[in-house]
Amino acid sequence: MRTKKIPMRMCLGCQEMKPKKELIRVVRTPEDVIEIDSGGKRSGRGAYICLDEQCLSKAVKAKRLEKAFKLPVPHEIVEELKERLVRMIDSKGL
Repeated sequence: MRTKKIPMRMCLGCQEMKPKKELIRVVRTPEDVIEIDSGGKRSGRGAYICLDEQCLSKAVKAKRLEKAFKLPVPHEIVEELKERLVRMIDSKGL
């Protein structure tokens, strides 16, 4: 019996390859809006971050989100991402 291939993605913060289901997808929509894609199916350019506030901080500090989206990320959006990330972590019980 063949084993299923597990899709792997790289976290922008810690730069580690992890299973896609363990990461949060942040997407730049075709309208150039940056938001968290909780379903993982939104159209647009996606980037992945661990369920860890430090990974988001590292990604912002190294400007990896801006490089991934080829778009400057406003400070307000980063703060909103942090708040939503904290809520997601709390809801998953991590």
